[in-house]
Amino acid sequence: MVSSFALQAIAAVLSASSVSAFQIGSYQTETHPKMTWKRCTGKGGSSCTTVNGEVVIDSNWRWLHKVGDYANCFDGNTWDSASCGTNAACTKNCALEGADYSKTYGVTASSDSLTLKFVTKGEYSTNIGSRLYMMKDTNNYEMFKLIGNEFSFDVDLSQLACGLNGALYFVSMPQKGHGTPGAKYGSGYCDAQCARDLKFVGGEANAEGWVPSSNDKNAGVGKKGACCAEMDVWEANSISTALTPHSCKPEGYSVCTEDGCGGTFSNDRYAGSCDANGCDFNPYRVGVKDFYGKGKTVDTSKKFTVITQFIGSGTNLQELKRFYIQNGQVIKNPEPQVPGMTGNSITQEWCNTQEKVFQEEVYPFNQHGGMASMGRAAAEGMVLVMSLWDDHYANMLWLDSNYPTEKDPEIPGVARGECSIDSGKPEVVESENASAKVVFSNIKFGPIGSTFNQPA
Repeated sequence: MVSSFALQAIAAVLSASSVSAFQIGSYQTETHPKMTWKRCTGKGGSSCTTVNGEVVIDSNWRWLHKVGDYANCFDGNTWDSASCGTNAACTKNCALEGADYSKTYGVTASSDSLTLKFVTKGEYSTNIGSRLYMMKDTNNYEMFKLIGNEFSFDVDLSQLACGLNGALYFVSMPQKGHGTPGAKYGSGYCDAQCARDLKFVGGEANAEGWVPSSNDKNAGVGKKGACCAEMDVWEANSISTALTPHSCKPEGYSVCTEDGCGGTFSNDRYAGSCDANGCDFNPYRVGVKDFYGKGKTVDTSKKFTVITQFIGSGTNLQELKRFYIQNGQVIKNPEPQVPGMTGNSITQEWCNTQEKVFQEEVYPFNQHGGMASMGRAAAEGMVLVMSLWDDHYANMLWLDSNYPTEKDPEIPGVARGECSIDSGKPEVVESENASAKVVFSNIKFGPIGSTFNQPA
């Protein structure tokens, strides 16, 4: 009954109260897993208080059925034509259910730790991956205002092989989500890909014109997409990692249609209002091949701490700095080994240099406002997302292999990790790495220098 496919409900520039209200089912009570985190104020982690948070799974993963009936409105990767002949009818006729987090989705929380399992065989379905959001309370997402602050967390991704991504990032979602289910049921997702694989966009169904995926039995693409700024603090597996801001105009939630959305789900990747590529810092991509991975400087066979600093004030995001802590040692981001690139942090100058050195034919980060756009989003407040997924569009090669695959890996920017260009195929990843998991824990947030002892 439950679809494993991820819902990213759409909340346009309209408020939650002004959009059509999709329905809530009554077969499964929605109880959010509890997860604590720390808000810090002093220097070097000396003064941190515990915040009693909770997490919610995205509504795209939830069972969607006819109101008052067990019959599916969405089954596999297609909509029920009788209930969902139009978006309005579907919105009226269908209800989202509460989640059994552990049994159905492989999600467990304990104290300050969240575990996401990759493949979970439930009573009614096999679930692939998950996406969760940090809540302020039962009905509101926690909104993190990033500029002038740092975000710290521990991660264990030792089981994440080629083709998997254990991601922690921020997006400019509406605090209350959309429609009657609202944030409580994980609605309102958006990102810089202007996601069209969402069952609900702007509080209304995305059934009209839906095209089922040819290689994903749980997914498809609708006419509408949900766009907003995205700050990828952490996209990673045990082979590669990337820190990547994505600009957007406007930064907040907006709705797009068909190929005008751009991004992953459209024929013209660069047609939309958001930067689908990003300005990234991937140590391997900038020539430092011994820095991140199993047995390397940051040893991904073991747990470690990741710190990201958002340096600036007001809406001016000047710099993104990265540190790691492992075995009690603070490890700075490495200096690039690619000729023409200097600096171990992301600034507007870094992005300008990347565009030139990597000889990017299209560089949408700058086209859509660059660091100035990311600063406006970060200052306004963003929702924390934690997810585990595989990639049915590009096999995650953009993260951990040579990409584009047809280019010479000796060209600067092409080599992004040690994985083969034949790796990452979802059918193989889901079969051979079904038991994989990622664990996020020990989240801390506060002014620069408040979550750890920063070296001089």
